[in-house]
Order: sequence, then C-alpha cells, then structure tokens
Amino acid sequence: MLAIKSLVAKTSALPTIVFDEIDTGISGEVALRVGEVMENLAENMQVIAISHLPQIASKGAAHFKVYKEDNTNRTISNIVRLDQSGRVKEIAQMLSGTNPTDAAVEHAELLLKGE
Repeated sequence: MLAIKSLVAKTSALPTIVFDEIDTGISGEVALRVGEVMENLAENMQVIAISHLPQIASKGAAHFKVYKEDNTNRTISNIVRLDQSGRVKEIAQMLSGTNPTDAAVEHAELLLKGE
C-alpha cells in the first residue's frame, strides 16, 4: 500500500496523505525504510501517520501522543503534542516499555537524530 500511495502521490497534487498503522507486521530494517519513504513524501505534502513503531515515529517533524483515560462510566480520548524530551521518552517507551532503560533512551535519541 505504501508503494502504491507513494507512486500516486508523486503524480498528483495531494495536499495530505494519511497512513493508519501502515507498519502492521513489519519491524527492524523494513520499518526504517518505510519511515524513510514517508519522510521523503513529507517533502512535498503533509503526511499523517498513526504508528506504534519507534523507527517510524522518529521520522516525523511533529509527534502527537494519543491516549485514553477511563473514568467511571466514560472513556475520554486525549491528544498532546510532544516536545523533544517528550518524544525521547515516548520513543524509549515504544522500545522497552513503561519504564524505559537507559539503553532505550539512548537508542531513542539516536533514532531522532537519524542515526
């Protein structure tokens, strides 16, 4: 789907393209390559990506966290734009869980630098 959307986007004047969990079933090097393709697309249009992979999340110019809060009889969805330290923390949690290790934080910082 990414390949098809990428080809179509290059020949049409799309202002925005949305990828909803385009990363399902991929990881590692493939995820890095998908992130790079999406990053290249973003040079000419707005790209909105919903992802659970740190390799893809690290490629964005802006990073929003969407989360839910459960109250007695309601579930409330929230969204917040993350600053740089928030991005590092969120990507580190994607890598290693709720309490990220120092190695995960370091890896998150490297991903955000494009290394």
